[in-house]
Amino acid sequence: MKRLEVRDLSSVGTTGQNSLTLVEVAPPKPADDEILVRIRASSLNFHDFLVVRGHIPVTPGRVPMSDGVGEVIEVGSEVKEFKAGDRVLGTFFPDWLDGSPTASKVAKMRGDQVDGFASEYVALPASSFTLAPTHLSDVEAATLPCAALTAWNALFVKGNIKSRDTVLIEGTGGVSIFSLQFAKKSGATVIAISSSEQKTERLKQLGADHTINYRESPDWGIKVNELTGGVGVDHIVEVVAGDLSNTIQALRTGGNIYLIGALSLSAVQFRPESIILDNMNILGLTVGSRQHQEDMVRAVEAIKLKPVVDKVFSFEELNQAFVYQESSKHIGKICLVW
Repeated sequence: MKRLEVRDLSSVGTTGQNSLTLVEVAPPKPADDEILVRIRASSLNFHDFLVVRGHIPVTPGRVPMSDGVGEVIEVGSEVKEFKAGDRVLGTFFPDWLDGSPTASKVAKMRGDQVDGFASEYVALPASSFTLAPTHLSDVEAATLPCAALTAWNALFVKGNIKSRDTVLIEGTGGVSIFSLQFAKKSGATVIAISSSEQKTERLKQLGADHTINYRESPDWGIKVNELTGGVGVDHIVEVVAGDLSNTIQALRTGGNIYLIGALSLSAVQFRPESIILDNMNILGLTVGSRQHQEDMVRAVEAIKLKPVVDKVFSFEELNQAFVYQESSKHIGKICLVW
């Protein structure tokens, strides 16, 4: 079978062409508690980008990609939950099955400390998978385990979002678009910021109630306050990090900032006075548990949510896919198929 491995990161440049190697290895055999899955699709996340570009050091030979969807080919003798022919989603944390996060539960991330899904076949414990939504294609389902679950965890697990709440999203990446979709399905008002008229128009088409071009309005936090009658928003899905001045300006007293990404690759900066005096909450989170994923899948099926897929590459074109991701031209998810 074929799989992609992260090899020599010393020569990685702006395109990262030399970081990934396509290799041929023998297909794995499932242990008693494992299932053998033929991987059909994956999708790109910022975490994957950091791995293949060398920002997150990994063991040479690591198989990247935290997202994966595929068909169960064989089940181990102890596996009762799945059967051959089932379509399954991988989980981001192999050891975070349920409950609150602990150091041990979140110590291993797929495609980082353990191998990911850039492989034709994988044999992993059954607990590393959930069933995939029945109404989605392989490509659509592959967008869920990291980006969608992160948005779900922020808004529903951490945020307990209500129908009259107001949510701010940043940009047009996977987490932001899923946050927009989940928030609108919940009846919330969504304010979206992005960098171009083309993107803000697309965000409106996807349901955003208000949009702001942050290049035209660099002090967009003030603009958000104006849109909310001086109150501020209830929830901010913060994927950029860096200077949080606008983010804090846009948040209401007692509101929540979900710090889930660092697209700016800059240190977080903010003045603590507003956070303290206005009783604001900055909540860090990383994706979610297997139980969260099962809950999200049921919700996605119930509301018939359709992920926004921007472009699809073959697995052999993974380097090109990362170059496209780096261009920030995408709206929604960039996907891979075998």
